[in-house]
Formats: sequence, structure tokens, C-alpha cells
Amino acid sequence: MSDTIRILGIPGSLRRGSYNHAALRAAQALAPDVGAEIAIFTLEDIPAFNEDQLGTLPPRVRALRAALATSDAVLFATPEYNYSVPGVLKNAIDWVSRPAAESAWRGKPVAVLGASGGLLGTVRAQYHLRQIFVFLDMPALNQPEVMIARAREKFDAQGTLTDADTRRRIQDLVAALVAWTRRLAAGTSPGRT
Repeated sequence: MSDTIRILGIPGSLRRGSYNHAALRAAQALAPDVGAEIAIFTLEDIPAFNEDQLGTLPPRVRALRAALATSDAVLFATPEYNYSVPGVLKNAIDWVSRPAAESAWRGKPVAVLGASGGLLGTVRAQYHLRQIFVFLDMPALNQPEVMIARAREKFDAQGTLTDADTRRRIQDLVAALVAWTRRLAAGTSPGRT
């Protein structure tokens, strides 16, 4: 592992003005001070999961597998649709988790954040995503949690995160993910030195 932790940021929304994509761009800008670089991988052009196509993966699925292979950790930014994870995000997760013996997710340290216009800031979607991490065998960072409520009040019209407290919380999350990734690579748990 190099001195700089390579994090793959994956927004769970296809919307052009997605607050979750904007939150990952903010994380990119905040990351240099914490020893990380964040590349964002969008989920456009990933077809609906079809196990019959596992022998010849669609190009965008191959690209996601390749991006994961060169990343040290993953940072998901999920909206919340109908109290859960968006279908496009779950679809991408399913594609690269199959076949199970070749899952590209296995062992990748992971953190999650989310932004929504509602009052709960993607609480339920994040908890559902954490359940998925268990099956994927991804060691999840539990704290800090970043649930951006009333997102339209925290981003400007260009998608720039203007809320200082949210910026600090995202920077803290990225710093914690970097430290978590380093601990796991060194074979130590959070409670041990």
C-alpha cells in the first residue's frame, strides 16, 4: 500500500444534479489533507444484472471491476429511495459480487455517506447498505456517520457544498476511512495499537 490511500467514490444516483455526487466531489477536495485521493466512478451504462452475462461482462461492469482492483477502499454516497438503497446502486453491487468466489468487493474497507432533501438524511438507506456489506465481506467503518439532511440548503446551485459543518464531517469521515484502511492493512483492529 502506498502512502496515499486510493478511495473509489461511488454515487448511488444517476441524476445530473445529484447531491450525493456533489458530496463525493466535496470529499475529493477535502481529501488531500488526510492522505487520500478519491476517484469517482458513476454508474451510468451499467445494464440490469443478468447472471447469463457473467461470462462476457458488459464494458461498464468491467470498468467498475478494474477501478475496484486499483483502489484501497470504497466510499459510497447513497440517496434514499423508498426507505432503501437505490436500485441502480444495488444493481452495480450485484454485478461485481458475482460469481461469489470472485467478488471485487471482498475485503475492501468501506465507508458510507448520504444526502437527501428529507429530515433523516438517508438513515435507512445507509443501514440497508451496511447489511449488504456483511454479505460482501467488506469491513465497514462505523463512525463517524454522515447523513446530510435538507441537502438543498447545504449545496449551492452549482453543487458546491457550502455548509461548513457538513464539510468538516465529510473530512472527518475520509480521515477515519484512511486510518481504518491503514489499520486493516497492518493487521490491527481499532482497539489495538
